[in-house]
Amino acid sequence: MPRIIGETLEDHRKKTRQQLFDALSRLLQTNTFESLTMAKIAQEAGVGRTAVYNHFQDKEALLLAFIAYETGQYSVRLNRALAGVSSPIKMLRIYIREQLTLGSSYHLAPGLDLRRQVSNETSSELHLHAQIVENILRQILRKAINEGTLPPQNLPVAISMVNASLAGRSLPKDP
Repeated sequence: MPRIIGETLEDHRKKTRQQLFDALSRLLQTNTFESLTMAKIAQEAGVGRTAVYNHFQDKEALLLAFIAYETGQYSVRLNRALAGVSSPIKMLRIYIREQLTLGSSYHLAPGLDLRRQVSNETSSELHLHAQIVENILRQILRKAINEGTLPPQNLPVAISMVNASLAGRSLPKDP
């Protein structure tokens, strides 16, 4: 008989999914995605292997749900930080600060290139989740250009340059 970890079935499902996300996150700190199995993820999560399949068809489906969850959490946090800020330069500073603090709250190992470890279909879906955050930056840069704060830019190139300059960096420990 499976162990129920919530007051309701919905609560149980939500907590089990969170345990699976946390387990996947921990395992990705020291393992490649390719090397993981559903059994290993279930063991790390402390749930039965069949419980994983009750929630996700395969490990790529688990990964996509995890990325969607993480991206959703981050974009909510970023949009909250940007709320009420009208200056595009201040918005850009907030975006940069949030990106630099991302490592302390985002649960994937830095530099983990999942796109090379998953199917082409899953890789395309991973890219769609990255676009959610890119769209926030696009709106900030477009506003700065429209207000004349920044000179006209090729937005895809500018977005790539901003994100590339932030890759692998984090805020200093001493504020």
